[in-house]
Amino acid sequence: MKQDPSAPATATSHAQGDLSHIPPRDKAELLSQALPYIRKYHGKTIVIKYGGNAMTDPALQQDFAEDVVLLKLVGLNPVVVHGGGPQIEDALNKLGKKGHFIQGMRVTDEETMSVVEWVLAGEVQQDIVGLINVAGGKAVGLTGRDGGMIRAKKLKMVDKDDPAKEHDVGQVGDIVAIDPSVVKALQDDQFIPVISPIGFGESNESYNINADVVAGKLAEVLKAEKLVLLTNTPGVLDKAGNLLTDLSAREIDELFADGTLSGGMLPKIASALDAARSGVKAVHIIDGRVPHAMLLEILSEQAYGTMIRSH
Repeated sequence: MKQDPSAPATATSHAQGDLSHIPPRDKAELLSQALPYIRKYHGKTIVIKYGGNAMTDPALQQDFAEDVVLLKLVGLNPVVVHGGGPQIEDALNKLGKKGHFIQGMRVTDEETMSVVEWVLAGEVQQDIVGLINVAGGKAVGLTGRDGGMIRAKKLKMVDKDDPAKEHDVGQVGDIVAIDPSVVKALQDDQFIPVISPIGFGESNESYNINADVVAGKLAEVLKAEKLVLLTNTPGVLDKAGNLLTDLSAREIDELFADGTLSGGMLPKIASALDAARSGVKAVHIIDGRVPHAMLLEILSEQAYGTMIRSH
């Protein structure tokens, strides 16, 4: 079971990543502690959902890129799926287009969908690819269209109060199938795939899909060792606000039943739970506001979030 160091929930300065103040013996100890994890996960796939502060704070962006490159260099196979809600909102505001939401879901008409595509598959994706390449990796940007990866259909949104009623939220998609062959081909060739959560339908129409859902389904299809969801929360908290570092799928069900889990965490937890039940050995919901939290969560005993085990 991982130890919770009660990590601060705010991003510390980038300078704290400097190890010059640590004595050589302690540095060696840190590196040797990572060795069993490197050995255990060598050659294994890790799907990472990149979002929240980690994606908008420049110092945390750099930390994330360095972490992904390090994981690749020590023999793991990271696959990045990114979100981009705030960036889409900014772009729509600049165009004078007012966002319309139904039950928390953005109504995506044709014009909004074209903005979503150029923000996610253009600006956001290429920023991430650039950061990883500058950090010494070889990233390649993809959308669900590439290699026919994500086939989708129109999401049917049922009214929360009246199950007989459905809302039309436009070009918001539900995943029909994922073909991971293009991702596998890139992984085998030392590349790091960076995926925008856009799928395509039977008539070649585009669909905007929730990035947590894409990451979860991709982790299942790739038979990933781990699914890592970067968030703006410390992880899953109990009713008293304490971090729950280690949970089974059954314990998560109990937290749903007694009302501990609700609100914005629900879609994240649902994706995590589906992945854990479908063969992904562990799902980590971690605090992306803590520098290098992802690396520490995967390659050390420290817990920087909640790990959900498949059993």
